[in-house]
Amino acid sequence: MTSADIYDVAVVGYGPTGATAANLLGQLGLKVVVIERDPDIYNRARAISTDEEVMRVWQSVGLAARMQRDMLPGRPLAFVDADGRAFIETVITGRGCGHPSQQFLYQPAVDEVLREGVARFANVDVLLERECLRVANREDHVELLLGDLRTDTFTRLRASYVIAADGGSSPTRGLLGVGYSGRTYAERWVVIDTKVLREWDAHDRLRFHCNPERPTVDCPTPLGHHRWEFPVGPGEDEHELVTDEAVWRVLRAQGITPEHVEILRAVVYSHHVRVADRWRVGRVFLAGDAAHAMPPWIGQGMSAGVRDAANLCWKLAGVLRGEVAESILNSYEAERKPHVTEVTRRAVVVGRVITERRPVVAAFRNHVLRALTKVPGVLAAGQRRFWIPEARYGDGFFAAMPNPAVGRQIPQPTVTHDGVAMPLDDLLGGTWALVYTGALPAGARTWQQIGLQARRISEPGLTRWLRDHGAHAAVLRPDGFIYAAAGLGESLPNPPAGLTLHNLTGAHA
Repeated sequence: MTSADIYDVAVVGYGPTGATAANLLGQLGLKVVVIERDPDIYNRARAISTDEEVMRVWQSVGLAARMQRDMLPGRPLAFVDADGRAFIETVITGRGCGHPSQQFLYQPAVDEVLREGVARFANVDVLLERECLRVANREDHVELLLGDLRTDTFTRLRASYVIAADGGSSPTRGLLGVGYSGRTYAERWVVIDTKVLREWDAHDRLRFHCNPERPTVDCPTPLGHHRWEFPVGPGEDEHELVTDEAVWRVLRAQGITPEHVEILRAVVYSHHVRVADRWRVGRVFLAGDAAHAMPPWIGQGMSAGVRDAANLCWKLAGVLRGEVAESILNSYEAERKPHVTEVTRRAVVVGRVITERRPVVAAFRNHVLRALTKVPGVLAAGQRRFWIPEARYGDGFFAAMPNPAVGRQIPQPTVTHDGVAMPLDDLLGGTWALVYTGALPAGARTWQQIGLQARRISEPGLTRWLRDHGAHAAVLRPDGFIYAAAGLGESLPNPPAGLTLHNLTGAHA
């Protein structure tokens, strides 16, 4: 084993989670290896949407603008009855992250941009057609045994840490002996991907057809694609349902003909609600589908994995540089698992609304929700309660203080610096930072002495947000979450033991 075979972090799996991690770690200057079994990008569109918080992660590695070119932002969504009449119709409201609140995407295009991003970093090696056959924790590193699927040979690598982002069936999770608790729904679903030839009414919106006889999801995707999903009914042959004849029966029932679309593929899959029993085993961390699986109803499977990478990578970099204590790595699961659990719960609830099979109950649902959504404020309240939960962590690497801003992700307005307008994250550059309104708060000097940058904020929206959350000053972690906050006249706490920021560097989009 040569020094070329020794890495800071090995990333197993090159889907969106692994590729995002490789970009984040590459930008932070770590020596990284990515290990992927497949020879190329998986060409079937799986994820179909993302949100503003994920775009903010991709902004941090300079890829958001390029991603945006291939996405559909701001499209409405509707829950419709068997006659096609909407009983809920809305557009997802943003939370001030500086990007569209919800966007539809074509996953192979997203994967391509992420891989192009990784190619920018000479410190990241990508090994395709390699299978990870063994991961062995040692005292100060992890040993990996790789099988080369092209030459039928073996290679040994060493990494300080490993991120296993190798999917729901994660061989790495199996090698570690970690359970994957939860359930797989008995009902299987057919997914139809098409190429749009001629547009039709409502082609550009997400519609949940809540028909007890055949619930169907009708979803726009960019770059000239469109998707339908529907369940395999009792007594139906799933192999027959993916034939062109069966697919056209479903599409024609919605007014779609061969003049409108070309069928690209039809496949059958299962919905899962599962979570790994542990997300960390020694120096190996599970992320993305390897750590959790959820139904697709609110489009958060891929996004949850990107959030995992954003939470974990800056912590790994800090530990490897000696800037934070190794114990910070225990906060990864503590922070991410409750959020994933709540996202999954909401996805299950939305799925029950969509797939209700009892006609009487469905009729009652349609009537009640149609009436309720006409009441001012109900749609907004419903989004807060049943759609993607707020980016907030109740436990983890945060100061022990009662301020309500702690654990929340700060919004990202456009701010002005030296006469130049820019997004807040670009100004802060992905490092620890102190933002404050008015005078520099008591306790700030202690943070500045260890290398923290301090920025006085005058942007009205952000000033108001801080005030509404009881803060006039906030210490931000590199991922934009508030570590500590102080109200008017209050003092910031001291930095945590072992935190030193003098060597911390970051780049921004």
